[in-house]
Amino acid sequence: MLLACAGPPTAEPAVSGLEQLMDPKTCAECHSTQYAEWSGSMHAYASVDPLFVALNRQAQDEARVGNFCAHCHAPLAVKTGSTSDGTNLASLPERLQGVTCYACHNVSQITSTHNESVRLANDSVMRGSLSDALANDTHQSAYSPLHDRSRLESSLLCGSCHDVVNGHGIAIERSFAEWQASAFSGENGESCAQCHMAESPERGPIADVPGAPERERHSHQFPGVDLALTPFPRRAEQRAAVQSFLDTALQTALCVRGTGNDAKLVVIVANAAAGHQWPSGAAQDRRAWFEVAAFRGDRELYRSGAVASESDPDPARDRDLWLVSDCMLDESGNAISKMWAAKRIDSNLLPGQLTFDTSSPLFYQTHVMRAFPKDPLANLASYPERATLDVHLQPFPLRSFDELFADPERLGQDTESVAELRQKLVPLNVGEQLVWTPEAAADAEHGGLAYVDQGVPMSCVTTTGMNAAADKFAATEHASAACLTP
Repeated sequence: MLLACAGPPTAEPAVSGLEQLMDPKTCAECHSTQYAEWSGSMHAYASVDPLFVALNRQAQDEARVGNFCAHCHAPLAVKTGSTSDGTNLASLPERLQGVTCYACHNVSQITSTHNESVRLANDSVMRGSLSDALANDTHQSAYSPLHDRSRLESSLLCGSCHDVVNGHGIAIERSFAEWQASAFSGENGESCAQCHMAESPERGPIADVPGAPERERHSHQFPGVDLALTPFPRRAEQRAAVQSFLDTALQTALCVRGTGNDAKLVVIVANAAAGHQWPSGAAQDRRAWFEVAAFRGDRELYRSGAVASESDPDPARDRDLWLVSDCMLDESGNAISKMWAAKRIDSNLLPGQLTFDTSSPLFYQTHVMRAFPKDPLANLASYPERATLDVHLQPFPLRSFDELFADPERLGQDTESVAELRQKLVPLNVGEQLVWTPEAAADAEHGGLAYVDQGVPMSCVTTTGMNAAADKFAATEHASAACLTP
């Protein structure tokens, strides 16, 4: 699936040299809205993120990985020969930092599926989704299927950086491969950009020039999971976009199975909207987990998934914890945090949707369930009067942070600044708390459902349209014991 761009360019530009065209501030002169959105995105933040800076320095110190990290986090710095390992990015001109307009819109070909396998044309032609772009005095324009979010093959452009294979041949990030295996890559599917570059509700001009026609417009915020930790433009807008994105990813149901003293809590989850596994991307750093609790009156009968402030979720302390993540292992089977050293991945991410056909058995293979307590012989102390479900997502683990900044020089700041940065690594909530009561479960009009599963009564609630009575499968657990210890 190798593509080159098509379509004739517009008139010759008047801009002098490519350096000016590589500067996003040049783009801002005519595309102010797109520039403002991009300037507050993780693409703009990619090379100044203190986690990236420190991880790259650690990787150079321990494994001399060269431009393995910088290829994707500062592609123009690499392609112009301005860096050999990404450790000098802060001293380079801003136009070479981060994932810029030119780094995407000048791509002419994708040569593989991972590790920033893109070729720039190194010309003044900016590729996009328009075949009738206005001629202008700044750059030429050409239509490119790689930049047309309405075409599934445009996902190749995203996948070239969002799939990462380390030097041992281990796919440590697989968002594009996961998308390819999902229903979203087929008929009636959606490209990466159709989700991560949401279409604006209203048409309008995309260039701030007289006579610019109204077009369909799409966002350049690129929301996902990560948030800027240091002062950065449009942080409130970025957080709102990420939260909105997370809140629509999953369908959930909370059930009480059994009666009397034989009752258990059951959580049912479907990764309905992510378009790939969940969580995805740098899943070796992500930690998603489900917090469930049961009450009778003011008495707490049971809780799993409660994580103390400034702590990581810990399966060694909470044996019932449903923790979802990629766990990296070295050659001896030990859990590690260094992606460049991984020899194997033990993954239990939520699977991506396999089909949109609700009459197909494949539709329900991605509906997974987990009982609490996990022990088949254990039950709640008594039948609850109320139960709750909260879903949490930690973008970066505190244990890895502490290991990374054991030497504060990796950040270039003092210890107090490192401590302040650590405090910002708070988990995100995914959706609103789901509350089960017998009354809510009896209210079919608002998501309540009572049915019998293999002879056992089930009493369920959902606010996301989950069909709790449909086929479902036991959630995948981590296979390696090393992944169940901190």
